[in-house]
Amino acid sequence: MAEETKTFEDLGEMSGVAAGASEQPVHVQKLDAHGRAYATGKRKNAIARVWIKPGRGKITVNNKDFTDYFARPVLQMLLQQPIHAAERADQYDIMATVVGGGLSGQAGAVRHGISKALTHYEPELRSILKKGGFLTRDSRVVERKKYGRAKARRSFQFSKR
Repeated sequence: MAEETKTFEDLGEMSGVAAGASEQPVHVQKLDAHGRAYATGKRKNAIARVWIKPGRGKITVNNKDFTDYFARPVLQMLLQQPIHAAERADQYDIMATVVGGGLSGQAGAVRHGISKALTHYEPELRSILKKGGFLTRDSRVVERKKYGRAKARRSFQFSKR
């Protein structure tokens, strides 16, 4: 008969796997030829391409200053959340190009892209940004309109007479 294994450690020893081999993956710095970190952020129908490089904290979106592109203070604050959470306010220049969607979706896409690019540049920031929820892609999108309905779920007005 075959030899019986009684514990999980015995099974690991038999297959040649060390007992503590299930460690977390090691994240490494990902830079391009120009020394920049690149990431893509998405939100609703907006897609943002973001590059981060060491600098003075200048943020440009579609070749405009981010305060000109996103006029509402709420959207400007949304954009800066991952930078302030990582305490890297005046250390990186950020350049983003964003297409599709509205302003709110575009701001969320740039925020997602900044967060991912920060983790590519400094992998040790991943736990801070993950805890803040900045690395999670918000997958909520507009539901499509159905036939026989006024909108996605709203019915046409009912009239008895």
